[in-house]
Amino acid sequence: MELPNPQPEEPPSWDELYSVNLMPSELFVKFRKELEGLRVGVNLEFYNAPTNDYHAKLVLKPLSPERRWKFVYEPLRQDVRILSKKIPLTRFLNLQFGVGHNFQMNATGWKFNLTTCLGGDGVSRIRNKTTLSLCPGVDFRFGWRADYVIPEITGSLGTDEPLFNMNSGRLQASLDRVEAILTSSNYY
Repeated sequence: MELPNPQPEEPPSWDELYSVNLMPSELFVKFRKELEGLRVGVNLEFYNAPTNDYHAKLVLKPLSPERRWKFVYEPLRQDVRILSKKIPLTRFLNLQFGVGHNFQMNATGWKFNLTTCLGGDGVSRIRNKTTLSLCPGVDFRFGWRADYVIPEITGSLGTDEPLFNMNSGRLQASLDRVEAILTSSNYY
């Protein structure tokens, strides 16, 4: 018994292959004041997805280029942390570690974070931040992500495979975070 030839699969539309989402899921407003070699900041963080959430943070860190730490206090969660600067292990791999205490739970702990701007779940991924300075003391930072599969062209001659075959790839890009950074400094 011979099975009927299945119908050739319909190629995906351009809308399925390429998508760009410009609605950010995170909005940050950061107020910074530079004093005596330190930067004091108040961060107001609004999260839209997956749930609506709000965080307020007080951040203190040295201004020197070789700064190695930052202090973060979250009054709503009653959480205090001291975090290291992101330490580059390779060109694309960073390590950050920290120690913290939560006053509500009366718990102290440490954590580390190994991050990269590349990689994803079976798909190539680029994650990056781009900063746009409008004027001294007013900056916008955009956190964006692009998941992609590079286009591929194959072919063969004298086999069962087609002479020419093209996979047009995929791209899903999104604007994940928008930050407005307002800095007050005596150095302008």
